[in-house]
This record gives sequence, C-alpha cells and structure tokens, in this order.
Amino acid sequence: MPQISIIIPVYKAEKFLNKCVDSILSQSFSDFELILVDDGSPDGSGAICDAYAQKDNRVRVIHQQNQGQSVARNNAMEQMTGTWVMFVDSDDWMHPRTLELLFNAVQEKGVRISVCGYADTTGADPEVRDEMLTVEMWSPKDFYMQRFVNATVCWGKLYHRDCFADIRFPVGKYIDDEYFTYRLLFAQKTLAVISAPLYAYFVNPESITKRAWNPKRLDAWGAYEEQLAFFEKLGDEDLVRYRYRGYLENAMANLAEAQKFPQKFEKEIAVIEKHMKKLIRRAWKRGCMDFWIDYDLLYRYYPLTTRAYRFWIDKVRRG
Repeated sequence: MPQISIIIPVYKAEKFLNKCVDSILSQSFSDFELILVDDGSPDGSGAICDAYAQKDNRVRVIHQQNQGQSVARNNAMEQMTGTWVMFVDSDDWMHPRTLELLFNAVQEKGVRISVCGYADTTGADPEVRDEMLTVEMWSPKDFYMQRFVNATVCWGKLYHRDCFADIRFPVGKYIDDEYFTYRLLFAQKTLAVISAPLYAYFVNPESITKRAWNPKRLDAWGAYEEQLAFFEKLGDEDLVRYRYRGYLENAMANLAEAQKFPQKFEKEIAVIEKHMKKLIRRAWKRGCMDFWIDYDLLYRYYPLTTRAYRFWIDKVRRG
C-alpha cells in the first residue's frame, strides 16, 4: 500500500489539470497514489484523467455523476489505501518537494497533521528559500488565530487517515472547508508547520471562490455559528472573540459586495443588515465588542457612512 493518498476533485479543469497532475507525478517523494475524481465534468477533464491512469500506475480515476467536490472527496476517501492523505484543488500545483517535506515532518515530530505555507499566484511558481523549510511546532489555537486562511482550507496539509475516522466533508455546502478543517486541527495537540509556500494557489477567476458575489457565500455563516459553538464549548474566550470579529468582518464584506448591485440583491442586503444587527448585539452581550471602539473595522468598508454605523452600534449597546 502507498504511504500517501492524494485526492483531487475534477470538474471543468481541462485548462489547468495537466499542470496540477504533473506537479504531483514529479514529486521527489514517490510512494503515493493519486485519486482523480471526475465529478461529471462536461469538458475533456475525464479523458485527461484516464490518459494519466494509462501512463502511470499510481493514478486511479473515479468517474461519478456531478455531485460536487464534497461528495467527490468523500468517495475518494472511502477508496483510498494510503496511511496519509492530502487534498489538492485541480487548478493548483505543488513544489517538487512538498510531499517529501510534509511526510518527513510528521515522521520526525510524531504528529498526525503537517501543514505547509501557500502563495497566491496567477501562474508563476512561488519563491521557496531554504531558511523557510524549518519545521515548527504550533498549537492549533495559535495557528488558527495567526494564519486563519491556512487553517480553514483543507489543502496544503498532510493528514493521518485516522483523523477522518468519524468525519467527512459536509455535502451541499458552498465552501465546505469552513465546516471541516478546524475540527481536524483542534483534535490535535500540536501541528508541524513549514512556512515555505510549497503549495501554489492559482488565482483563477473561474473558480468557485473568485466568481462575482452571489448569495451562496452567506452559506459560510452556518460554519461560523458552528465554530462559535465549538470554541464556546472549549471555554476559550480568545477564540470566541477572534471568531466573532471574523464573523462581523465577513458580514460587512458581503454587505459591501451586495450593495454594488442594490436592485439585484435588495432582499439579500436586508437579510445581511438584519443578521449584522443581531450579531453585534450577541457580540456585545458576550463582551466581545471592545475591538470596535475606534471603528477602524467599519471605516475599512464604509468610509462615508461610519458615523451612521457608529450611531447604530451605540444604540444597540444601549439596548
């Protein structure tokens, strides 16, 4: 059996898939299986997957009806044979030593999850310097609060398969990582972290997170509610306060995007504003509003209407 199973959901990826797969097949660490899940892609992606399987016996292909990347990942996990597992998006790619370094990190440090840094790119390989390859030990809390984006995405990490003994990707969620990854991290005492950007995140305007704003983005709020409940159960006020702030930032960012098309998203704008008002009240009752005193966060999104929002928040404070 291979040491590592690499899982890639594939949908409308024919423009990018070759670069992604080639970066994996050319890894310095070769003891892996690559599971490509053709999620009913209507373009030539499925044929590209099959061609790789014909050329390299480490490649396996699953063809399924279009059900979304969560189902694709879950199906692959049911069939994987590796002791360790890594997820990669079909338009991203990796440094040639990514698997080697992440695998060595979990072996040397005796942990169940190792993480590498990433860099946004439109096509160039991220710069990786030798001094960035040191393995550091992080607590899940510090990693979540200091490197939040990296802590919420599922890619760029090597997991022991036992991490998934009782958890799978939630089906039907627009951005499933927010519901999923933090639970894996906080189940660990420590994480092995390599800061080097060994994972290249392709800034693809056609990808799920780069499209024009639509109401599905509000789906992440369900994940934020779950995270708040999770941290409240842990009894960690630092994490609760941090999550409230991120929640408010996200709500305001969504409001700013929706307000660019006020007629198209009139109902959604009303929903967001109503939600923000309730959220601010909850945060104030929880004692998490001290970071709003200077209103910098509001000013970032609403430089012309900060005074109005200040009046609104002060009114909420008064009850």
